[in-house]
Order: sequence, then structure tokens, then C-alpha cells
Amino acid sequence: MSQFDRSTGPDASGDREVDGDESATGGEPEADRGGPATPRTESRVLPAEVFATLGNDTRVAVLRALLELGADEAPVSFTDLFDRVDVDDSANFSYHLRQLTGHFIRRSDEGYEFRSPGRKVVSAIFTGSLTERAQLGFFPADGACYDCGGDLHGWYVDDELTVGCADCGTVQVSYPFPSGGLDDRTTDELLQAFHHYVRHHYCLAADGVCPECTGSIDTTLVRDPDDEDLDVAVEHVCRRCSYRLRSTIGVTLLDHAETLVFHSDRGVDLNTAPFWQFDWCVSDRLTTVVSEDPLRVRLTLPCAGDELRVLLDETCAVIETTLVE
Repeated sequence: MSQFDRSTGPDASGDREVDGDESATGGEPEADRGGPATPRTESRVLPAEVFATLGNDTRVAVLRALLELGADEAPVSFTDLFDRVDVDDSANFSYHLRQLTGHFIRRSDEGYEFRSPGRKVVSAIFTGSLTERAQLGFFPADGACYDCGGDLHGWYVDDELTVGCADCGTVQVSYPFPSGGLDDRTTDELLQAFHHYVRHHYCLAADGVCPECTGSIDTTLVRDPDDEDLDVAVEHVCRRCSYRLRSTIGVTLLDHAETLVFHSDRGVDLNTAPFWQFDWCVSDRLTTVVSEDPLRVRLTLPCAGDELRVLLDETCAVIETTLVE
């Protein structure tokens, strides 16, 4: 049902680090209301330099010490950091600390604290997202297969959580999910977390915000996609990092106000009900191509004996809705 593709982002060749206290443009950010923002480049680090900076045991230990000493809540002093890290030479420790300061760590009069990239590194490394692999065998999942009506099961392999039919093999949804999400959760809790995680990504993309880098997303309908068992699919592509997400049309409506109200009025909360339980979210059985040029598609959303019919254009924008009771 879903496809997650990432390719190389904008070419960073020739970019060099700029001192954190200097502006690459020489001025403050300027933006007219409603016009494009012109951010000030505070610093820029080449991808290879990022890995070189982090490829050191002492620097990784510094990041771990910041986490353990509560740098999320308040700055940590140099002395507390030095005492926490297993390094005898203060000059050597200061060198490694400087390599992290500016891009990964912020220094102030009160001490050292995480910058956003540093906190992301900590989350990725010390929670196992980048360092561990996990597998989870078949376990029951609520709902029925849209294709044959069989029972659904979930499984986790190769960093993807999949929900599908054990009888006919139809996959309802398959999506990358960090292995840390398996910790300290029952399978029911895991599926609920997975629902929120995937739904959040799709809703962000549908709103034009890249789930990966927060860049601008372009959304289009794709007729007869080659790699999907669908007549029409939605494709989201980030202009900034080339993040690519492809799905059925239905999941783009999970945050649509009229869709939410229609279901809520009939006792269904789309915020919490796993989306793979709804045929219109995981297949195109309830999708009709109204016209080819321009491309117009209608989704029929049934609930409690009523229907909400949603007409969308080639950018997946809602044109009109019709309630049939």
C-alpha cells in the first residue's frame, strides 16, 4: 500500500562550514509577509564531515554524558561533563568538546546543551534506531482483509512493520518504523503507536511538509503507477531532500476536516481507529476516476449506512464533498 523512497538530496559540494557567530549573508533574515523567507546561514557542515566528527569514542561519550546529566532541561557545566567522561587529559577533552560545539552542542555562560542536530544524533544512536536490528514474528491485528475478509496479522522485519492478511497474503500497510518503537510495548500498543506514526507522516506530507526534513512537498496523483497494485496513487516528493512517499488516496484524507466530522458523527474516531481497518485507506476499491484530463478522482467513504463522497483534483486537493444518507 505504501512506498518509502529516499534519494540523494541537493548537491552539497563546495559548501564549507561558516563560523556559528557569523552570517553567510552578512545580515539578518528578511521576509516580506506572504513572501519567501530568506534565512541567515548560521553554519553548514559537509555530510562527510558530520560522520568524521561523530566517529570518535570520546565525542560520542560527551553526547551520552549530556543526555545523562539532563542537558535537555538545563545546561551542563564543563566540570560536570569532564568528570562524567572517561578522559584523563583536560586539554584533550576540551579539543573533542570544541569539535561538537557549534553544530551539535550549544555553549553559553551557563554551560553546554544540545542543539537540535545533537539531540537527533543522541536519539538515533542511544535508542538503537541506527545501531540495532530487530524482528518480530506474526501477531494478531484487529480488522479484516479488504480483499478476502481474512484475519489480519502484523510482523516486523528489516525495519518495517507490516499489517497484512495471513490467508491471502494481501498487505494492508507496510512502512519503516524505528526499532525503538518495539520497546516496552505490547503488540496492541505497538500497533497503536504505528498507526499514529504513519498517519502523522502522511498527514504532514498531505499538508505540504516533508516528514523527513520539513521542506516543501509537491503532491500529485499518479495514474496507473507501475510499482503499485492501484489504478491511481498519490505521490509526495520533497523539493529539499527528495524524500518520496507514495500511497493510496484515502490516507491523505485522514486529517481532512469533513472526513473526520463525518466519521465522528457516526461514532468513529479516525484519530485513534487504525487506518488499515478502512478499505478506502488501503485500497482503491472505493476510488473512481471521474475524468482523465484534467484528472479528477472521487472517493466513497461509507460509515454506518451513509456515504461521504469526496472529489479531488490532480494535486489531491479536495474540490467538493457530498453527503449521501
